[in-house]
Amino acid sequence: MVGVPFRPQGNGPATGLDCVGLVWAAYAAAGRRLVRPVGYPLRGWARARVEAGLVAAGFVPADGETRDGDVALIALAAGQFHLGLIGPESLVHAHAGLRRVVETPLGDGLRDVMRWRLKLLPP
Repeated sequence: MVGVPFRPQGNGPATGLDCVGLVWAAYAAAGRRLVRPVGYPLRGWARARVEAGLVAAGFVPADGETRDGDVALIALAAGQFHLGLIGPESLVHAHAGLRRVVETPLGDGLRDVMRWRLKLLPP
């Protein structure tokens, strides 16, 4: 989905994605349909509310070693939170400033962000 246009509240690769839409679209492409939050602002939500949305979608805090596909929860200035998908050496995220989904190197600052992992389904 790298290169897909950025669109606030965007939830489809054909029309544009924001950071939440990117994570949900990536998991849908992998065969997992998740409960998606609606009506969220670009900034101003408390961390607890963002985390509750992740839990409602089936994610749990990831402990231990980072795995490909973990979701990074990044706290930015002004009460803004950002999501991205962690890969082997990169972070894929919807970059509002660049107006598209980008892949950036996974620098030291990103290796220590709060990570979330989709719970395994029971057999």
